[in-house]
Amino acid sequence: MADVLPFRGLRFNPAAVTDLARVICPPYDIISPAFHEELHTRDPHNFIRVEDARTRPGDTENDNKYSRAAATLQNWLQARVLQPEAAPAFYLDDHYFTLNGKKSVRRGIFARVRLVEWEEGIIKPHENVIGAHVNDRINVLRQAQVNTSPVLAMYRDKQRRLAAWLKAGDTLTPVMDITLPEGDRHALHAVTDPATVKQITDYFSNQPLYVADGHHRYTSALAYRRERMAAKGASREDAFNFVMMTLVDFDDPGLVILAPHRALRNLPAPALADLAEKLQNYFDVQRLPLDSPGAWDEVDRLQSDAECVRLACLATGGPDILLLTLRHPGKLGETIPYFKEAVYRKLDVSMVDNIILEKVLELGSGFSDESKISYVVDRPETIEKVRRGEYQVAFFVKPVNPELIREVSDAGAKMPRKSTYFYPKAPAGLVVNPLF
Repeated sequence: MADVLPFRGLRFNPAAVTDLARVICPPYDIISPAFHEELHTRDPHNFIRVEDARTRPGDTENDNKYSRAAATLQNWLQARVLQPEAAPAFYLDDHYFTLNGKKSVRRGIFARVRLVEWEEGIIKPHENVIGAHVNDRINVLRQAQVNTSPVLAMYRDKQRRLAAWLKAGDTLTPVMDITLPEGDRHALHAVTDPATVKQITDYFSNQPLYVADGHHRYTSALAYRRERMAAKGASREDAFNFVMMTLVDFDDPGLVILAPHRALRNLPAPALADLAEKLQNYFDVQRLPLDSPGAWDEVDRLQSDAECVRLACLATGGPDILLLTLRHPGKLGETIPYFKEAVYRKLDVSMVDNIILEKVLELGSGFSDESKISYVVDRPETIEKVRRGEYQVAFFVKPVNPELIREVSDAGAKMPRKSTYFYPKAPAGLVVNPLF
């Protein structure tokens, strides 16, 4: 199955960087414009300069954010700001974080994983990708020739065999132990012991991997590999045949998936006229007074019922939360071909995207106009924005559980885009995978 190997990662040199905590950044796709600027000013060596360099008005084909990222990387390598590990290693990242007042830790294994085409069923996706994001990451690979941030993938360890072997890493002195300004802590251990390395590699040789987060990174790495393999003298053992991943156990208590709710704005008024009545074509509609005590606790209780699909809807100016219970789910495939596969009928986001957006609001198949739709995980903030009129309407879903992701992936199916939000995100710059 998966070919999972140690690698000589590039890491920031503590002798050249005053404060390692100030040079790590989030992955490119969750950085707001304001935070992007803050990271640039936080430290002259902040990894944002490679992960997602600034765009300038005069950018050209040869002088642009990607060429600047590559130049920055080369300068840091020459100045030993970044330096390679002394020996190939698996990196155990204990990622400590707090969510809603609860402290948790997620253990990930940074590894180099052989790229295989999706169709081979060894690396399994669960979401579709957007071409523009893939092109952005391919350009980073072409210019900088490194994996700047990892693909997050899940594996199964029901017998806890791998977990037992990884305990060897707990006795090691961390090669990095930092607390980021935002509060997350990373304790990074480099596992180089040959016996433990072999146990880890052998374990994954019988395992598929399920992509959790980073479908665009993996897809771009595949495309880059195809380009490089077309060159004369290329070998399947060259570094570009691999991609950096953070591997996490399906049952890790720190594996958190948040629900990406759908919030809409800038829609013409007729689209939302008589919304409750239109929804009744597919759903039983129950009204919960918005300002009643415990209204959202009641939504959570009702949505937790695994026997049916329930969505919550809130529109600007509406006094009630609309609780939507899907009517006749077994018959959906008769009228909407997409739902012929039973696994899709288990997905709240499919009900929003393929029934409400496409059929009820008539926004078309695969609607993803980001000037009109936002994918938001903060429910209280979204509720307030609906009440203030910043969003016209929002549809609230429950989180997908990891086992449903596995079921979707094993069926060869795909969830709608933005169906999951894994939290916290694996950072960029903690370890860098060289492809040269």
